[in-house]
This record gives sequence, C-alpha cells and structure tokens, in this order.
Amino acid sequence: MTALWAPHACRASRQACSRRPAACRRTRGFTLVEVLVALAVMAVLAGMAWRGIDAMAGSRTSVKEAVDRTLRLQTALAQWEQDLQAVRLSGAVPALRFDGARLRMTREAPSGLQVVVWSIRDGAWWRWAGAPVTAAAELREQWATAQQLTGQEPGTLRMVEGAETWQLYFFRTDAWTNAQSAGDPAAGRPGAAAGGEERLPEGVRAVVTVRGATLTRDLVVPSQMP
Repeated sequence: MTALWAPHACRASRQACSRRPAACRRTRGFTLVEVLVALAVMAVLAGMAWRGIDAMAGSRTSVKEAVDRTLRLQTALAQWEQDLQAVRLSGAVPALRFDGARLRMTREAPSGLQVVVWSIRDGAWWRWAGAPVTAAAELREQWATAQQLTGQEPGTLRMVEGAETWQLYFFRTDAWTNAQSAGDPAAGRPGAAAGGEERLPEGVRAVVTVRGATLTRDLVVPSQMP
C-alpha cells in the first residue's frame, strides 16, 4: 500500500508548493548577511548597555568618595570643636599658640592635661595628641616636643585629605584679629591679661581651604575667668 501511494503524495506536495511558493520559502534558514546584520545590531546594543552600566558605576563611585570625604571632614571638625571646648589654662605652658602652620593647645583630659597640635602639611590636616600628664614639668616637656613633630609620633592622625592652607583668628575686645598677633593691648603680648596672666580669647575662627573650597568655622571658647 505504501509503495502505491508514495508517488501520488510526492506529486501532491510539489503541486501544493507550486500553488503556495511563499509558504514553501518560509521554511528556509537565515542567510549569512542576515546573521551578520543581527550580530552587528546586538553588538551595538551591548556596547550601549555597557557604557550605561559603566557610567552608573562611575557615578556611584564618585558619590561614595564624596560622602566619605564629607564624613571625614565632619569628624575632623567635631574633634576640633571638642579640643577647643576643653582648652584649659595651666600656668605652666600657653593654652593656645598659633605660629601660622600649627596650633598648639593645652586641653583637659580625663586623667590630667595634654598638649594637642593641629597642623596642615603634605596636603592634609593633621592632629597630634600627647599623653595626659599631671606634673608641670611633664607638660612643659610635652609642649616643647610639640614644636618639632615629624608626623611619625604616636598619637598622630591624618584627619582630612586635600587640606591646602588655613588661618586662625581670635575674638577679643569685640573684634576678630589674626591669631599670630592677637592679644590684650594692655598686656603687650598675645594672650596675656593686664596682670601678666594668660587670658583665653572669647572665640576662635578657623578658615581652612580644602580641595579649593574655603571652609570657615567659628567657635566660642568657654570662659575661665574667676
């Protein structure tokens, strides 16, 4: 039965294709040109997607770096304010002394007094804190050591990257004056009261340049007058 009907089936298939040539052509595969065009389109789309992802990753990295810098700056300013709020008169060494490059201060610690130095060098804002002491001789020795810091001493911290310059001003007698020359006119020397004893300024203003931007921070110094 199969041998008798097979020729008729082939003839019927050829007749159907002759009547519907478009339907028969749809069964063929893609040409090489069509495959190459499809691959080219896919490559262009992949390249565009990669550039978009790369831009998003770059923006994310930049935002993270900016946030990290902001957090470090806020931490440094919080420590700066904490140090100035804790400044104390000792009678052995000055409480505040600024030489244009570094600010040395004597601040209260839980177990005594310590010398703290803030300075800008090597493109960063640095802080050094000595160990708390209770003897005047130890405090004077620490104050002298603070004049010759190299940045390798224990207690040295790199607080802010990108710091370029800074200037300090002290507020006394209703006016801001340069911290390198500010003092009580009646005493004739910076920070001295009329009786010869040191007197703290009423406020400290720090003007710091970080990555080309100028930051100004004013802080009231607690009064220690009897």
